[in-house]
Amino acid sequence: MPLRSCMNIGEIARRAGVSRSTVSYALSGKRPVAAGTRQRIQDVIDEVGYRPNATARALKEGRTRTIGLVIPPAGNRLTHMQLDFVASVVDAAARADLDVLLSPSGGDHDRSFERLVSESRVDGVILMEIRLEDARVGRLQRAGLPFVGIGHTSDDQAMCWIDVDYAGLIRHTVHHLADLGHRKVALISRSPELVAAGYGPALRAREGFTAALGERGLEGVEVTCGDDARSGQESIEELLGSHPDLTAVTTVNEAALPGIQRALADAGLTVPYDFSVTGVAARMWAEDFRPPLTAADVPAVDMGGKAVTLLIERIAAPDTPPRHILLAPPISLRSSTGACRTRA
Repeated sequence: MPLRSCMNIGEIARRAGVSRSTVSYALSGKRPVAAGTRQRIQDVIDEVGYRPNATARALKEGRTRTIGLVIPPAGNRLTHMQLDFVASVVDAAARADLDVLLSPSGGDHDRSFERLVSESRVDGVILMEIRLEDARVGRLQRAGLPFVGIGHTSDDQAMCWIDVDYAGLIRHTVHHLADLGHRKVALISRSPELVAAGYGPALRAREGFTAALGERGLEGVEVTCGDDARSGQESIEELLGSHPDLTAVTTVNEAALPGIQRALADAGLTVPYDFSVTGVAARMWAEDFRPPLTAADVPAVDMGGKAVTLLIERIAAPDTPPRHILLAPPISLRSSTGACRTRA
C-alpha cells in the first residue's frame, strides 16, 4: 500500500537502507551523495508513490532548487534600489518555484560567501554590487558554479550580466545641463569606500561625467558621498562653500537625495530656478524629490527578474556563451532642472 505524501525521512531511510542524514543530504543537496545511493533513495520514493514536491524534484534533477543572492554586508543599510533588486529576485525565483538563500559578502562576511560556493547549497548565484576587479567573480568561475552579475567587471566577456549604462546616462545628464546653460557642474558619487574599492557604477559614472565635461567644455568637480541623507547634505554644503559658482549637480547616489534637497533649501536656493539637480535613480526617489527629479529611472525590479531568467538559463545550459544586457533607460524630464541663472 503506497505511503501517503507525508512519509518522513526516517521511513525513506529505512526502506532505502541508508541513514536519515544521507536522505536529508540527498533531498537538500547540501552535501554530495553518491549517484547509486541517490538513485536508491529516488527508487523508494517512486515505488511508494510519494507525491513529488520541491525536494523530490530537486533529488530527481540533482539540484537544490535554491539560488544564492549575494548582497552587501548585512551591517550596511541597503538603498531602496538594492532592496528593489532583492525583492524582485525573490519574487521572480518564487514564480519559477525556486528558493533564495541570501548571503552577505565583504569584510567579515567573506566566510559566508565561501560556504555558499563550496558547500553545494545552491544551483547558481546572483551577485550584486560588483567591482571592476572582483575576486568573487573569479571564485565563482573557478568553482564552475553558474552565476549572473547585477553589474559587471572590467573584464566582463566571460561572465553573464545585466547592468545599467551609468557612463552613458551620466554623460547624457551633463549634456542636458549644458543645454540649459550650466557651465559648472558637480558629480555626487557613492561612498569613499566604494569608490576606492573600484565599485563599477561609481567609476563608470565618473567616466561619463569626465567625457561630457570635455565634450561641452564645462568645469566640473566630483565628490564622494555616503549612502544616506546626512552625507548628501554635507556634500552640498561642502560644494557650495568651495565652489560658489556651482549651479548644478548630477548624481548616482539616490540615498543622498533627501539631504541634497535639504541643504539646497537651507542655503536659500530654489530648485530649479537657482540650482538644478539630475541623475540616475530609482523612480521612487526621483518622484519623491521636490520638485520631482529629472533622472534616468533605474528599472531595478525588471533587472532583478531578468537576472533570475539569465541564471536559470545558465543553470540549464552552463556551456552556452554568456549574455550581456546593458540597459539605458531614457531620462525622464521632470521639474528639477532649468535654465541657468547667474547668482549674485
